[in-house]
Amino acid sequence: MNTRNALLNAAEHAARSRGFDAFSYADLSREVGIRKASIHHHFPAKADLALALIRRYRVNFAHLLASIRTENDTAGDRLRAFLTTYREALSGGDTVCLCVAFSTGRDSFKDTVLDELNGFHRDCIAWLEETFSRALQDNTVKNAGVPDVEAKACMALVEGAQLLARAANDTHPFDDATAALKNRLTGQD
Repeated sequence: MNTRNALLNAAEHAARSRGFDAFSYADLSREVGIRKASIHHHFPAKADLALALIRRYRVNFAHLLASIRTENDTAGDRLRAFLTTYREALSGGDTVCLCVAFSTGRDSFKDTVLDELNGFHRDCIAWLEETFSRALQDNTVKNAGVPDVEAKACMALVEGAQLLARAANDTHPFDDATAALKNRLTGQD
C-alpha cells in the first residue's frame, strides 16, 4: 500500500471512530510511521485531507451500491444489503460511516467538502429511490410508498440509527431502529 492510501485509511478510521476534529497530523504520523512533513507533502492542509477522504468514500460507496444492484435482483434484497452495509460500518458500535461522521462535524468543513458530502447523500437517495421504485414493481417491500419519500426516510433512518448505536457503543440500537423496515422486506432472510 502506498503512503497516500495508508494516510487516507488511517484518517478515515480516526474520523469514523473519533470525529474529524479529534485527530491531528501528529496522530497520523504515529499511526503510519512517517514524519508530519511527509503528510503535508500529500495533503498540505487538513482541508485537503478532508476533501480527499470524502471523494474517495463517495466513489467507493457508489461502487458498493452498484455491486448491490448487480448481485440482488429484488428491491427487498437490495435494501437488506444496504442495511447490512450500514450496520457493518458500525464495527460493533465503535465507528460510524464517514458520511455520518462528516455530517456531525459539518461546521469544520469548507464548501468543497460539503458539496461532496451532499453529493454522497444525493447519490444514495437516488439509488434508494430507484430501489423503492423497483419495490412497487416486484412487491418485495410491504406497503411501499412514494419512492422519493421512502428513500429520504430510509437514508435518515440508517444515519440516525448509526448515531444511536455509536452513542451507546453497541449495535442493538441500530438493530432496534431498523427492525420495522427489515420487517417490511419480503423474500430471503
